[in-house]
Amino acid sequence: MSDLQTLQGARVLSRAEAESLAKRILGFSQAEAARVSINSGNRGNTRFAVNQVSTGGDNFNTSVTILSWVGRRSGSVTTNKLDDAALREAVQMSERIARLSPEDPEAMPELEPQQYAAYDGWSDATAGLDPSTRAAATREITEASRQAGLVSTGYLETQAGASAVANSKGLFAYTRQTGLAFTTTVRTEDGTGSGWAGTASHDWTRVNPGALAARAIDKAKRSQNPVAIEPGRYTVILEPTAVGNLVQLISGAVSARSAEEGRSFFSKQGGGTKVGLKVIDERVTLTSDPADPEAYASPFSGDGLPNRKTTWIENGVVRNLAYDRYWASRKGVEAVSAGGTLRMSGGTATIEELIASTQRGLLVTRFWYIRGVDPRTILYTGLTRDGTFLIENGRITRAVKNLRFNESPIFMLNNLEAMGRPERVSASESGGPGSAIVVPPIKCREFNFTSLSDAI
Repeated sequence: MSDLQTLQGARVLSRAEAESLAKRILGFSQAEAARVSINSGNRGNTRFAVNQVSTGGDNFNTSVTILSWVGRRSGSVTTNKLDDAALREAVQMSERIARLSPEDPEAMPELEPQQYAAYDGWSDATAGLDPSTRAAATREITEASRQAGLVSTGYLETQAGASAVANSKGLFAYTRQTGLAFTTTVRTEDGTGSGWAGTASHDWTRVNPGALAARAIDKAKRSQNPVAIEPGRYTVILEPTAVGNLVQLISGAVSARSAEEGRSFFSKQGGGTKVGLKVIDERVTLTSDPADPEAYASPFSGDGLPNRKTTWIENGVVRNLAYDRYWASRKGVEAVSAGGTLRMSGGTATIEELIASTQRGLLVTRFWYIRGVDPRTILYTGLTRDGTFLIENGRITRAVKNLRFNESPIFMLNNLEAMGRPERVSASESGGPGSAIVVPPIKCREFNFTSLSDAI
């Protein structure tokens, strides 16, 4: 069997296969420097609606991206044709593009070989999920909904793949990982009630479709015929997904360059950054750790820089910001990757205990359609969805119509009252696995709701 046949038949390239392919591509290079990024694997999905599977698909692909450097000029080409002729043509095209491109004043030399942490976010159970197994899992939700007289929709996406980076300086990095997200929305037949449940993980054995069904069905029933309440500032109990929807926005604001240039929340008035300053409740610590067994991420970034455990905020105090290689060289510090995963510290309270301790407030299942308002305060707007309830005298008394919020996770975490145990959530609006987010349920005061929404 030829190398080409071997590679085309491999759905997830092994380390040896990826390294062999990278060396072959770099061998065609005539550029001053070159980098090869290889992604192989498969993505499967099953979508269901009206209590039945509507679509299913599986995509298998191996693609390579070649980046060539001519001085400070660069050009890149991506292809999934892996025979020698096609790869040689792709390499030559990237070099022609590089020669035609303007110089990049922030270009950085390719990295020398690096050391990477040894861990493997791989699950055979996830990688082995085939269409029939996915359909059987969705049936646990559709049949339970049908028997309850409700209507379910949802999405199950799985990923199993390998990534590799190699360059002309001898760097080679390889990892393989799996991931999945499984979400469902269940509605009452009259369309006035809606409940959501979802989860994400790298490991299919941690997913319980029956539990997802029970949770969404219960919320759909209880959220029927919601009543309108006045917008305003409320004490809220946010379930973990709702917390993840907002807290993950902090990880998108940790750029040191933005802070030092005065363009972010982490900019200090008068110049500099807020590193060393307390910005949120002292019970909160935010970390990124690609080796977190509940939230694996790649051990390296796109250029091969190692991703390491980083504490962004410790006990409410800013400890680190992210430095890309160019900005780190300008400032004379070590480059720090943004992470690609986020864990928030928690407490011991259950959601039932958080509700019981609330005189008057709202229970929020999740947020939706979240959009930025002000990067200087990490202020966002969005809507509650699929289960919003009024709490009176320590218990849920009725479902309420959805509300629009204008709120910052920074303000929210400064108004923190209590936290539960952290758990992995599906916090992506797309329904895919997204970034790995581990957060607790929380209770906080003064959450700002600005208007009502008639959307269910």
